[in-house]
Amino acid sequence: MKKLINDPGEVVDAALAGMAAAHPELRVDAKARIVVRGDAPVAGKVGLVSGGGSGHEPLHAGFVGFGMLDAACPGEIFTSPVPDQILAATTAVDAGAGVLHIVKNFTGDVMNFEMAAELAADTGVEVVPVIVNDDVAVQDSTYTAGRRGVGATVILEKMAGAAAQRGMPLDAVARIATRVNDESRSMGMALTSCTVPAAGHPTFELGESEMEIGIGIHGEPGRMRVPLAPAHEVAAMLVEPILADLPFSHGDRVLCFLNGMGGTPLLELYLMVDEVSRILRGHGVAIERALVGPYITSLEMAGCSVTLTRLDEELTTLWDAPVRTPALRWGM
Repeated sequence: MKKLINDPGEVVDAALAGMAAAHPELRVDAKARIVVRGDAPVAGKVGLVSGGGSGHEPLHAGFVGFGMLDAACPGEIFTSPVPDQILAATTAVDAGAGVLHIVKNFTGDVMNFEMAAELAADTGVEVVPVIVNDDVAVQDSTYTAGRRGVGATVILEKMAGAAAQRGMPLDAVARIATRVNDESRSMGMALTSCTVPAAGHPTFELGESEMEIGIGIHGEPGRMRVPLAPAHEVAAMLVEPILADLPFSHGDRVLCFLNGMGGTPLLELYLMVDEVSRILRGHGVAIERALVGPYITSLEMAGCSVTLTRLDEELTTLWDAPVRTPALRWGM
């Protein structure tokens, strides 16, 4: 194992200290292990809180800021944040307009966010949860009952964040978040495993001529393990199940999120966008917006995921709205 670390048990805390040094516009509470927007709570604004295991950076802390999240709760690597973290984040961003919890559908995340919401309610904070479950690869997995929450999380955080930034009430922001989840589908693949620092060995084994289709962001097994194939075949293995699942219609416009898992260069990700675009054109579906890069990673795993979100005027406007976070910035 070759990694730029000191003590494997202190990786998350050390990374949070580095984030505080790099982004003084954020408040990093090392004791509570939360990252909070510097001007939170914003009067009259719905607060947005999300979180999950570390190792997926920039998700979630990299999306804290104007037009996106108000706070993020990083757990240990590939481990859910604890209720006390989530409660501290919820309290820190509550300005009296309520708080939206954005929760990826992993068993620990759902349970701990539910507990934190109950604790917040006891103090008079109104909390509404939205569960992200966009992965079409498997119905149930090692970490979930039902579909996993993956790529749509970033899209949902951005669009719901824009809605909250506009001053929409909690029920309207929750409606936007639910719509984004309903209009999104994702599927990923891996060329290599990743290595959790505390474990010191790859999470799973893949032969030199093998790839995993439908992989989870923690290294969970996917739909199938198949021989290595050219990019155009890989794109079809990811996109066709997405198109069949929603299903998309001729004339639909989509946001295409081509995500890198941490170890795949942008050269290959853009090549994959070209292949995805070709398949979509064959179905009469047009890419109207795109996001390309390593935004939901799995440490150093090589591979990618595709997320397609069906757009209309409302969602397109929310996507285009200004955002200023460490990982996403435009329109400012």
